[in-house]
Amino acid sequence: MAALAHQVGANQPPLLSSPARLPRSSSNARLLLVASLGGRGVRLLPRGARRAAAAVVRASSEAKAEAEAKPAEGGGGEERPYEEYEVTIEKPYGLKFSKGRDGGTYVEAILPGAAADKTGQFTVGDKVLATSAVFGEDIWPAAGYGQTMYSIRQRVGPLYLKMERRFGKLDDDGELTEKEIIRAERNSGVVSGRVREIQLQNYQRKMAQKMQREEDLRTGLRLYKDGKYEEALEKFESVLGSKPESSEASIASYNVACSYSKLNRIQAGLSALEDALKSGYEDFKRIRTDPDLENLRKSEEFEPLLKNYDESFINENALNAIKSLFGFGKQ
Repeated sequence: MAALAHQVGANQPPLLSSPARLPRSSSNARLLLVASLGGRGVRLLPRGARRAAAAVVRASSEAKAEAEAKPAEGGGGEERPYEEYEVTIEKPYGLKFSKGRDGGTYVEAILPGAAADKTGQFTVGDKVLATSAVFGEDIWPAAGYGQTMYSIRQRVGPLYLKMERRFGKLDDDGELTEKEIIRAERNSGVVSGRVREIQLQNYQRKMAQKMQREEDLRTGLRLYKDGKYEEALEKFESVLGSKPESSEASIASYNVACSYSKLNRIQAGLSALEDALKSGYEDFKRIRTDPDLENLRKSEEFEPLLKNYDESFINENALNAIKSLFGFGKQ
């Protein structure tokens, strides 16, 4: 498994350097000029500048009025409070999780018809507060994404979840689209360099997330090499919770599978291996020979799982079927 370390960093293109600083918007300069001249000083500005300054002042006033009016929305001047609920479900859970800005674990998607959906409790954006321990009746607080996913994947028996219902407010690192930014600016009456500013922020955030995923993966590989499989798992799971690219997801999932195999957690390992295959991991020779997956290969479910994704095996079966149909190879 440790051989996968060369796939991180060495064969990847270098991260882009920070982009050039964008020119400062002129709207701030207008505001400073108006403020320094006072109310009467606006008359001294050229006509075009007066209109621009008036637009900025008007937009600022409207934004302030909108902010003051917001508490009144929803009744009572308070946001809808989050609710806590408890639920117990069996595998397959039918839940997909992602890591939030606070490092917590949030529901990203719910599979229709699966166990979670049938409870009628879960909504996208709900936060995990506590889970069952891997064994027994103990309850573990959801301290971080990696640890929480470790508990959920390895749970033996029904899974207890204490959740916080957030009414669809997913606390992720989602980006504002250019269309959303333009619409917001149009509503405010001012068009400035805000679009480019948000695009730059989104780009920088995306690069920072990518660098963090790479660091987590490298740290996980070091911990794995030292035999600290549970600690390595937290790092690998953290990568998977940060919306990785498919190549990153396949490598991280494969390493999760190896870690669970070393811990002799067969079902969790097979689940992670399937995630790796779904993400595009195609080194079937490694999967069938990697000593770190030895415990998984002992399972009766191992070969059927691989045969669902190994095209060479599928094509060989198809070829044998054709030969049998036309009598090739018969004496």
